[in-house]
Amino acid sequence: MWMLYAVGSSFFAGITAILAKCGIRKTDSNVATAIRTVIVWLFSWLMVLITGTGGGIRQIDSRTFLFLVLSGLATGASWLCYFHALQKGDINKVVPIDKSSTVLTILLALIFLREGISGAKIVSLLLIGGGTLLMINKKDIKTDDRKESGSWVVYAVLSAVFASLTAILGKIGISGIDSNLGTAIRTTVVLLMAWMMVFFTGKQGEIRKTEKKELLFICLSGLATGASWLCYYRALQDGPASVVVPVDKLSMLVTIAFSWFVFHERLTKKAAAGAALITFGTVLLAVV
Repeated sequence: MWMLYAVGSSFFAGITAILAKCGIRKTDSNVATAIRTVIVWLFSWLMVLITGTGGGIRQIDSRTFLFLVLSGLATGASWLCYFHALQKGDINKVVPIDKSSTVLTILLALIFLREGISGAKIVSLLLIGGGTLLMINKKDIKTDDRKESGSWVVYAVLSAVFASLTAILGKIGISGIDSNLGTAIRTTVVLLMAWMMVFFTGKQGEIRKTEKKELLFICLSGLATGASWLCYYRALQDGPASVVVPVDKLSMLVTIAFSWFVFHERLTKKAAAGAALITFGTVLLAVV
């Protein structure tokens, strides 16, 4: 069953990027992140109430709680960087870099979770890494005087790094507790962090200026994220992180497909080859 949950997580995560992109065309990325986090927070605690697992919060030891908090902080940082990158760059370029966090996740899983590594995993990592490089143009990394064209690359890379930490810390933090409750606690941390960033940057006045159409897409993005999270951490609780994470990252294919229909963002032959390498490497990780 954990594989089905991983696939569900991948689908909802792919939709999240599209909906989010529609909601941050004019809205500040930090404000959008804070608003959508409210939706995810409500969604996650609703699931705790439905499953009746709220009582388990009294049984959480200090170590588990610490890792849940750290995982939440890493998630918040990843979200803030990811949606800032989405606002500045094309989905077809930002998402593959973010999904390349698979490489770092597997390395961290080897070090901290003792999940081991094989020849097939090494080949997969090389394919994913090479595919990611093919999807980045040299001009994207340079900063133009008239347009900050390269800034999204930095934020996309940081998003990937924090996403990797999220997976490892989350795997440790949900040991011995219900995945729904663990997700809700983590989301509470992300909620506090996101709104602190809004007030820290002085963007709270822009909340009222958010257009209704963009607000709708931001909320829908939050619902998709909530569904993805519930599936992801349910899969992560029962399955190995080195397999669950790669399957989840296949959401890139969903995102690329929808970005072609919605934003008419087409892949170059080089980028398409990169996407194929990433996909092949990810599938190889899931089956070995």
